[in-house]
Amino acid sequence: MSAADPRFSINQMTVKQLSLPELVDACTALGVRGVGLWREPVRAYGLKAAAGLVRGAGLAVTTLCRGGFLTAAEPAGRATALDDNRAAIDEAAALGTGVLVLVSGGLPEGSGDLVGARLRIVDALGELAPYAAERGVRLAVEPLHPMFASDRCVVSTLAQALDIAEHFPAEQVGVCVDTYHIWWDDAAPAQVERAGAGGRICTFQLADWITPLPAGVLNGRGQIGDGCIDMRAWDARVAAAGYRGPVEVELFNDGLWAGDGRELLTETARRFTAHVG
Repeated sequence: MSAADPRFSINQMTVKQLSLPELVDACTALGVRGVGLWREPVRAYGLKAAAGLVRGAGLAVTTLCRGGFLTAAEPAGRATALDDNRAAIDEAAALGTGVLVLVSGGLPEGSGDLVGARLRIVDALGELAPYAAERGVRLAVEPLHPMFASDRCVVSTLAQALDIAEHFPAEQVGVCVDTYHIWWDDAAPAQVERAGAGGRICTFQLADWITPLPAGVLNGRGQIGDGCIDMRAWDARVAAAGYRGPVEVELFNDGLWAGDGRELLTETARRFTAHVG
């Protein structure tokens, strides 16, 4: 196979069956230039060692996942979340990436106050955004599909993500555009334009929507081309909004994880070329 599309970046979770050295080796062999990393496997390998490994291979770390979970109502929970996000920002800076993706957090137990939860995100970012900016890291608020609103992310639309981000300078806080989470929203195309006009698109991620969803909804992201999302149209839309950065494929799928990770990486790069590039 020829070298992968230069825009293509593989999110580490897509091929989580590969260790970090195996992932770096597979990317190098395939000509993949970018990788989105996750905090847990990076910490397990060692932050300094991971940074050296990736840097030595000439790979760009396109994002670090994830910070966030900023909706706690009680002071102790808020303080813990802020400390963890400062650590995540420091890790992103050490890895050389300018983007930390935020999954904002769900409703506190017993609460139904979505508005209050979103306001607490803004409040927390008021402390985190300057800290991140000092370290050369932008915070990317990622909207998740509404099915995750109660327990993972009260930010469900790109409009809601932008409403939060626009409290801060664009160089500090932007958004993550992920096809899996926003493809269904007929207001999303206009919001992509809004995000582009404001310089708010920090990262662009792809995964397909397959029907029926697997039993484990969290791990139901489909391989590019296996579902109903028009990837080429979304790519054109985001490019028209001015985004020129890498495009990450981020898949959570138990069936894909059960196979060979190197083969999965090769197939994902091929699908990117076929359906996006």
